[in-house]
Amino acid sequence: MKNHIKHSAPTGKVYLVGAGPGDPGLITLRGKYLLERAEVVVYDYLANKKLLNYVPDDATLIYAGKKGGGLHAFTQEGINQLLVEQASAGKRVVRLKGGDPFIFGRGAEEIEELVQAGIEFEVVPGVTSATAAATYAGIPITHRDYTASVAFVTGHEAPGKKESNIAWDKLATGAGTIVIYMGIKNLPVITRKLMDNGRAPDTPVAVVRWASTPIQHSVVGTLETITDVVQKAGIRPPALVIVGEVVKLRKSIDWFETRPLFGKRMVITRTRAQASELVAHLEEYGAECLEYSTIHIEPLDDYQQLDQALERIKSYDWILFTSLNAITYFFKRLNATGRDSRALASCCVGAVGRATAEALMEYGIRADLVPEKFTGEGLAESLIKNGVQKSRILLPRALKAMETLPEMLDDAGAEVTVAPVYQNVPPQGRKEELREELAKGEIDLVTFTSSSTVTNFLTMVDAADKKELDKLLTNVRIAAIGPITAETVTRNGLKVDIQPDKYTITDMVAAIVDHYRDLTP
Repeated sequence: MKNHIKHSAPTGKVYLVGAGPGDPGLITLRGKYLLERAEVVVYDYLANKKLLNYVPDDATLIYAGKKGGGLHAFTQEGINQLLVEQASAGKRVVRLKGGDPFIFGRGAEEIEELVQAGIEFEVVPGVTSATAAATYAGIPITHRDYTASVAFVTGHEAPGKKESNIAWDKLATGAGTIVIYMGIKNLPVITRKLMDNGRAPDTPVAVVRWASTPIQHSVVGTLETITDVVQKAGIRPPALVIVGEVVKLRKSIDWFETRPLFGKRMVITRTRAQASELVAHLEEYGAECLEYSTIHIEPLDDYQQLDQALERIKSYDWILFTSLNAITYFFKRLNATGRDSRALASCCVGAVGRATAEALMEYGIRADLVPEKFTGEGLAESLIKNGVQKSRILLPRALKAMETLPEMLDDAGAEVTVAPVYQNVPPQGRKEELREELAKGEIDLVTFTSSSTVTNFLTMVDAADKKELDKLLTNVRIAAIGPITAETVTRNGLKVDIQPDKYTITDMVAAIVDHYRDLTP
């Protein structure tokens, strides 16, 4: 008779992860690694929601930050209990906190609760808001010509309270640089305490709101003036206060808020999978990018036309690719039918542009033809120049697409087989959210990278008439990647403000940057 050993229920683990100050790129590699493997994520108001893109789709997301009106989704005791419950259920829990969890983040309180409950844990530090706010405002918190000492202080408690444990008499002159967390509400009291205890009224002070994000806002004054400066600028929490002579260096070191696209809010209409390159480039120049994919790429219900073409693939003289999606879905179907890139060995391959040619290289295919003008018309002209009469040409493309390319080749005597490989449909979600963003009047630019992004954007906006559309797009500039996209914009009664000479994402970003630089006085 076998002995039955009773096993205890598996216990999970809690990872207390510092999310950094706001820029999702500032999270540690360890933090990213844990998010990618999380089963439960409990996140705060100050943790950038873009970090949740790293989390598996089947993970449970629990918001534990502030709700509207300053209310909190959970009390601190509620958060502590939540972590214990989830870990006790055997879950791998990431507790994602803004900044560093052990610097005014109440992280220790959460860990103490876990220790008491016997829950295994790990703490991952994050870039704290104090250093980030100073750095992103162009202020080194130490400098050998100014100071070698720094103090981090919370401004959340009123300094005049009897229970305050801040020694203002020592702090005022005891540290060269003082960084105050959560000090906006009590700023008048804090500055008065510092001056009353010996800090000079003309000591430079900077206040930085939403440090390291595209909506960062910094103002500078002195201990005597900063309260009025903050009030006039409308600075509200979250913000940090930096006190000290090092603030003077902002005049020469400010780098973040001087970028050419800083403060510009831009709507990106590309598919989510393809938007990353455009978003990354624009954010490098300081833009805030709002991703509203206007197209959703789906496979076809029926691949009969493509399958028939693949059966006679060796009979084609040319295969032409006019988009990244066409490449992706063509090769997916090619592989699904038991073939690979070797099936194209007897064909010449044309790509509509540089990016498309680079994508083909990932499949081991070097394009034989890339036109100087990166459009379907440019591709047709290049082929016709070389002679295409009686050539058999395969064109994998979207189910619905412009007919310019096949018609030009047909007219030149080529035999063109159009084989749909994917379809694009307007996405159903976020329609109201997009309209609301436009209605606020805070959008500076909308980018279009294809005709379908234009038509589907207009479908999502769902304006009742031209008058309403014009109102929603008041003061909104439009960037189109090329002439075909631009033509679709103008055909719908809108004006193209920015169009690059070459029809690539890189050139489009450069044209946007040049446009806004020219507008800068």
